[in-house]
Amino acid sequence: MPMERLDAIRLLLLDVDGVLTAGEIIYADSGEQHKIFNAKDGVGIRMLKAAGIHVGIVTGRSGEALLHRCRNLGIDLVFDGVRDKAQLLDPITAQTGIGVEQIAFVGDDLPDLSIMRKVKLAVAVADAHPAIRDAAHMITVAGGGRGAVREVCDAILKAQGRWDEMVQTLFHG
Repeated sequence: MPMERLDAIRLLLLDVDGVLTAGEIIYADSGEQHKIFNAKDGVGIRMLKAAGIHVGIVTGRSGEALLHRCRNLGIDLVFDGVRDKAQLLDPITAQTGIGVEQIAFVGDDLPDLSIMRKVKLAVAVADAHPAIRDAAHMITVAGGGRGAVREVCDAILKAQGRWDEMVQTLFHG
């Protein structure tokens, strides 16, 4: 695992379908979308945020389920309906003051390739497309929607020496 890359991260950007979810989209007869998110990923995101590391969403799809989950996790950096994810890096760095040399992105499929090639730490989930795994600095053991994001959050906190502090602070462990 690329410790020097993990140590530099101040902003974790996430794709949604195939990363925060297993990539399955359920449609109700009404046309409403339903997504299943992993609770462990949510705990990891909360731990990162408590450690002062920003978390954002960059996804090609839009939907109310995602917005509800982001509100629940306190993620306010949300870019949905994005076609070219790499083009968002300039607005994101301008908005956050965090440079690309401090950004990680977790992806799973070809629309993620452009942004993965530009950030400090490109992460592929275990069940990502082969081209995404080839472009990644790190590949998770878990698949998308199955704890992959938690794995990345834990790795960042451990590399930055913040893991024990966050466990103690948040969970009195």
